[in-house]
Amino acid sequence: MADSTGTAQAQPAPRSPEKIYATTCGYCHGHNVGPVIRGRKLPADAVSIIVRSGQGAMPAFRPTEISSEELHALARWIAASKAD
Repeated sequence: MADSTGTAQAQPAPRSPEKIYATTCGYCHGHNVGPVIRGRKLPADAVSIIVRSGQGAMPAFRPTEISSEELHALARWIAASKAD
């Protein structure tokens, strides 16, 4: 990626699904705010759509907040996760 001067900017390394869940999702999900999502075998595609578009009280998360690469990994991780 290049900045406005044309200089290449390094992309930050993607965060792990565990890190994203712990710092972003887990605040509500699993703490009696949002529904429990781990261990429910939610389809990864559904997780991705809900994260990007929001649903009910859950806000949508922009690609600047959770990159597409991170979201793909997070959705697969949630789909395969065991219940807390």
